[in-house]
Amino acid sequence: MFDIIKEDIALIKERDPAARSSFEIVLTYSGLHAVMAYRLSHKLYQKKLFTVARIVSQVARFFTGIEIHPGAKIGKGLFIDHGMGVVIGETTEIGDNCLIYQGVTLGGTGKEHGKRHPTLGNNVMVGAGAKVLGPFKVGDNAKIASNAVVLTEVPPNTTAVGVPARVVKRDGVKVCDCDQIHIPDPVSQELCKHLMRIEKLEKQINNLNK
Repeated sequence: MFDIIKEDIALIKERDPAARSSFEIVLTYSGLHAVMAYRLSHKLYQKKLFTVARIVSQVARFFTGIEIHPGAKIGKGLFIDHGMGVVIGETTEIGDNCLIYQGVTLGGTGKEHGKRHPTLGNNVMVGAGAKVLGPFKVGDNAKIASNAVVLTEVPPNTTAVGVPARVVKRDGVKVCDCDQIHIPDPVSQELCKHLMRIEKLEKQINNLNK
């Protein structure tokens, strides 16, 4: 467990340009504190000391603002950056070297039993405020944009954005037109239709008057 925590610290130092030293990371990074508490609570959970494990996780939640259920399975190198408001459910599985930002929920929809929460592969990035809900897999090297709501499987090496989330890049190549600016104005289109209809009716009335 301590070897894994050392690797967590080393990876945070490598990834975060704001990290000046291992000493600073150990003292001030709430994401690391939450993961360290999880490592302990998970060991207790595996020994079937469920209540004690939950107490440890809830104490960590009180001090860090990050809630990780002790039943979750988390690989090495998880970096929870900033961290406040992160929730990781009981049957969540997270691979190695993943990056999670503040406000992320790895949760369920309330409709499933047994495996209720998502599985993240290796090297997955989940942006701030994103919600990943359900017992599906997010593939290796996938990226989920900030505030996305992911309800279905995300393939490896892709980027998903939106509500509900959809894949917009695969292997770094754009796969759909997501231009939200240069699109037709639906109100203008409807007005044009009505104007054309009015002109047609006016012509018909003029013909009848003649």
